[in-house]
Amino acid sequence: MPHPADNSPKKDPLVSVVRYSEIGFIIPASILLGLLLGKLGDYWLHTHWMYLVGLLFGAVVGFGQMIRMASRAFKKDE
Repeated sequence: MPHPADNSPKKDPLVSVVRYSEIGFIIPASILLGLLLGKLGDYWLHTHWMYLVGLLFGAVVGFGQMIRMASRAFKKDE
């Protein structure tokens, strides 16, 4: 049993797997959400182009979040 004053916690491999799988799910989820919101906007406003805006916005948000999560994970691993 590690001493409570020990500042080098053991890394659980399951935590790493969950963290990196979350990075893989964030992009498709944000793209799908952006597409659905764009389609909803098309339906409400009777347009045919807002789904593209939602798709691009979802992709940008997803990649931005992925970069943030990856940089945070990289900093924790150092």
